[in-house]
Amino acid sequence: MKIDRLILGVYQTNCYILRTTEATRDCLIVDTGLDADELLNFLNEHNLNPLAVILTHGHVDHTAALPQLRKRYPDINVYIHKLDAEMLTGAETNLSTLAGKRFTTDPADFILQAADQIDIAGISLEVLHTPGHTPGGICLYSKNEAIIFTGDALFAGSIGRTDFPGGNMTQLIDGIKENLFTLPDETAVYPGHGPATTLANEKANNPFLR
Repeated sequence: MKIDRLILGVYQTNCYILRTTEATRDCLIVDTGLDADELLNFLNEHNLNPLAVILTHGHVDHTAALPQLRKRYPDINVYIHKLDAEMLTGAETNLSTLAGKRFTTDPADFILQAADQIDIAGISLEVLHTPGHTPGGICLYSKNEAIIFTGDALFAGSIGRTDFPGGNMTQLIDGIKENLFTLPDETAVYPGHGPATTLANEKANNPFLR
């Protein structure tokens, strides 16, 4: 799998562009930033064709580029977990009002649930429901590639905030231990913010998960 990471917006959100090889045009996007300009420029410069955006959760720093993406690529499909789906249409729940940039967009095209399998652009990802940062927070696991995209559930040396509406610290920690730490230790972790890590490293060193 070819993974390109863009660090977007004032919240330094990791946006991942996934494709099977360097030469492949069809791709899928995991999360967006507050501003789509850099993402759109990257897609244009590399002549890529994004088929879908998969959202790890509904907060504005991961979703606000959707209107611009949909305008440029009208056939693109948007995926989100059912418990965060209303965040796309609600400025209070997606925290954009708190961030000072009121944002809403059209509903998602596809609603996800735990254990769903996504197959797009030659890439297969399993949906792991990891609530606690938001009710519908998910991680996206590629067993074949030994890779997981953890959104704002798990970071290198940290975990997602749980003091926002819908957050729950116990739920988040339990979800990480039950759904992520049962995966192979060598699994590479690509979080929603900050550098990549591995599950082995987080098991051994993450102070929130000992």
